[in-house]
Amino acid sequence: MGGFALQFHFGEEGGSLYTVPAMIRLGVHASISGHLANAIDEAARLGCTTVQIFSGNPRGWAADALSKDEVRAFLVARERGGITPLVIHCGYLINLASPNPLIRQRSVMAFRRELERAIELRADYLVVHPGSAKDQPAERGIHHCRDAIRRAVRGLRLTRLTILIENTAGQGGQIGRTLEQLADLLEGLDDLPVGLCLDTAHAYAAGYDLSTEAGVGEFLSRVDSAVGMDRIAVIHANDTCIPLGGRRDRHWHIGQGQIGLTGFRVLVNHPILGHCPFILETPKKTPDDDPANLAQLKKLVASIR
Repeated sequence: MGGFALQFHFGEEGGSLYTVPAMIRLGVHASISGHLANAIDEAARLGCTTVQIFSGNPRGWAADALSKDEVRAFLVARERGGITPLVIHCGYLINLASPNPLIRQRSVMAFRRELERAIELRADYLVVHPGSAKDQPAERGIHHCRDAIRRAVRGLRLTRLTILIENTAGQGGQIGRTLEQLADLLEGLDDLPVGLCLDTAHAYAAGYDLSTEAGVGEFLSRVDSAVGMDRIAVIHANDTCIPLGGRRDRHWHIGQGQIGLTGFRVLVNHPILGHCPFILETPKKTPDDDPANLAQLKKLVASIR
């Protein structure tokens, strides 16, 4: 690990001392309502170059099998739209860290189905929340989560799919709040294609100040020391209305929350994050919300180019 020049400063006229990535891939979490391919069409209409979806009902345990026609239509739409990478987010009920063995077994089975569907859809990444240890020590939850991942992938060929564990805000006994916990989660999984998805709102609520240039630089240095920047594959770009260290998950519109425009300007232009697609999971109260948040990110990228 290490070896990155993590300092990054804006010049007097908005330029930087480091080369900004030539292209950044921006996307949204798109709805699959009606048909899976609708998510690709929505992403393309918004001008996205990447996309995140659910592959089924995120609030249920059961998942219908994908039909061959549905898969084919989805793959054709993705090819036509030039959308890459494809990120799939696991359902919300999965708790791989649960102290309850029955819930944990059910979660393993549900995660296995998520893996199978992601393989069918030729996804690049499958994002999963590590879960909650409830009132048990975090170390115990981390052990359960690692074991559950191993059980779920047994016998599967993950030739192009990478599992991404998402950092959490830390509410309700969630594991994965700190970089040290994430490092512990990854320990012993080196033989599997497992990386990390960093959510900016969760990181801020967990106590990592991303609202300033110095704060972002310090955070990325700590990421590199704890897990290595090569393990970070996707950024969930979300502002938050929760104060620093508030340990609650409340996403908000880009630049209108606690992280603010300065923090996101540094993040989306940072050369060390140039390999990562940025996916919006900001609130969608009106049809204009996704376009407005995408436009704000694009404006921040353009502001120092």
